[in-house]
This record gives sequence, C-alpha cells and structure tokens, in this order.
Amino acid sequence: MKKLFAMALLAALGGLCFADPAEGFWISVDEKTGKDTAGWEIYVQNGKLYGRILSLAGMPQNEKASACKESYKGFPVPGKVSEMTVVGTTWIFGLVSDGQGGRWKDGNIIDPGDGKMYGCRITFHAAGGRFKGDTLEMRGTIGPLGRSQFWRKAAKAEAAGLR
Repeated sequence: MKKLFAMALLAALGGLCFADPAEGFWISVDEKTGKDTAGWEIYVQNGKLYGRILSLAGMPQNEKASACKESYKGFPVPGKVSEMTVVGTTWIFGLVSDGQGGRWKDGNIIDPGDGKMYGCRITFHAAGGRFKGDTLEMRGTIGPLGRSQFWRKAAKAEAAGLR
C-alpha cells in the first residue's frame, strides 16, 4: 500500500513539473513583413490555454483596445473590453488540449486592433526540420477558412520588452 501511495504521489508531482510545450513566452511575427508585433505569455489555467500580451512593438504600451466591442462571448476578463489596455489583457482564451502535447483547439482569439474575434488553434513545433527554433503556430479561423502566424520562442524579458 505504501509503494502504491508513493508511486501515485510521484506521478502527481511529475505532472506538475512538465509544462505543455506551448506554454511560455513568444514573439508574434507579422507574416508579411517578418517584423515582431507583440510579446506574449501563453499559459494553462484550469485545463485551458490562454494568451496575454506583455508588450507591443512600435506602439504605446498603454494603448486601449478601443476598436473592440464592450463584451465578447466567453471573454475571460471582467469589464468593458473596449476600455482595456492591449498590453496586459488576455486575448487568446478557452483552448482545450487535443490530447497531444502542444496541440490546442476550439478556443478564440480577439484582434485588439480591429476588434474581430476568430476561432483559434495553437500548435507547438519543436526546432528541427522546417523550423530553425521552437515555433508556435497560431491559426485564426472563420469557419473552415483560416490563416496561420508562426511565433518564435522568447525569454520573458524579451517578450515583455518590445517597444
């Protein structure tokens, strides 16, 4: 019985030590220009994946999301979205794991620049082969149509330090 308890405890603690590879700090990159656009923190909370903007490239860090509506279905932050700052707000929300590490689906992303909400899927790609470094594929969708952006892995200071 003691061995069984010890094994269960080790398994539970081991699960806490291994974060999903999509979690962490990322830099979103404009697919047309190749320039950095924002620093992000991607995190799991209560079994769902979320993403918060930590910094913006080439924009004031206190920029308001004035193009947004007052509210969106399922938005995880209380208050009027149109009055929130872009930096510090969670714009990716509600993604669920597809059962494979680094693959998330059935969530949403809001573009704070124009206020549009899209379906969202996120896939982690490890460095090697097609990808020079660890890469996060963020795919925004409207029905069956979509567009992917490929984000690069960053340190926390880099993700928070874009200006």
